[in-house]
Amino acid sequence: METAKENFERLCRQLECGQVRVAEKNDGHWVVNAWVKEEILKGFACGVLTDMSQGQFSFYDKDTIAPRTFSLDDKVRIVPGGSSVRRGAYLAPGVIVMPPAYVNIGAYVDSGTMIDSHALVGSCAQVGKNVHLAAASQLGGVLEPVGALPVIVEDNVFIGGNCGIYEGTIVEENAVIGTGVVINRSTAVYDAVNGGYITANAQGQIVIPAGAVVVAGSRPIVKGPGKEAGVHLYTPVIVKYRDEKTSGAITLEHLLR
Repeated sequence: METAKENFERLCRQLECGQVRVAEKNDGHWVVNAWVKEEILKGFACGVLTDMSQGQFSFYDKDTIAPRTFSLDDKVRIVPGGSSVRRGAYLAPGVIVMPPAYVNIGAYVDSGTMIDSHALVGSCAQVGKNVHLAAASQLGGVLEPVGALPVIVEDNVFIGGNCGIYEGTIVEENAVIGTGVVINRSTAVYDAVNGGYITANAQGQIVIPAGAVVVAGSRPIVKGPGKEAGVHLYTPVIVKYRDEKTSGAITLEHLLR
């Protein structure tokens, strides 16, 4: 009978080769595999704090969650300079990781994606093909509760520098998230093309529509002292939907891959 550590080791190998995922799309809808999250949490629980120091740098973590190692056979470019990928994370062939960047356990990063400097792919985040996660941007981790969908970024999405995508937000394919945009479940997104606000759905997720181009904006407080003071609240705004001009502006990124 397998021990908890042996079971967790097997799960990590399955995650690292893409055989198992924390979440996947079925019939057009994203579904979380809660059992995978449960096993990851068990892996933390059964681990023992150990010395993982390298040279002059001191590191201490659970022995079950060591940094992942790669070989040339993985066909992943990890540029020297301090990046780290944790056990149980999948990076497909063709992924590029610029230094320093961090990819946490349970994350899935598909082919052709670039993770730029100081970027974070949080625990269990799911990233599609040909995504650009620009410098200092963060995809938040959603490990608990186990039934909650993680942050999901679909194919061909461009996320600008210093963005934050949190709390199970879904960014659908071909969307463009402009520099400095922050999105979470409490952030209403205004669609200036179709009118109206996009708010969290019944599952508590904000869904950015396919092809949406989102920039940072604001909306005024409409009552109370805040209105009298002229205070505005931060609001991401969909200013257009992706067209040939938008696509042409980010084509240069592919030359860097």
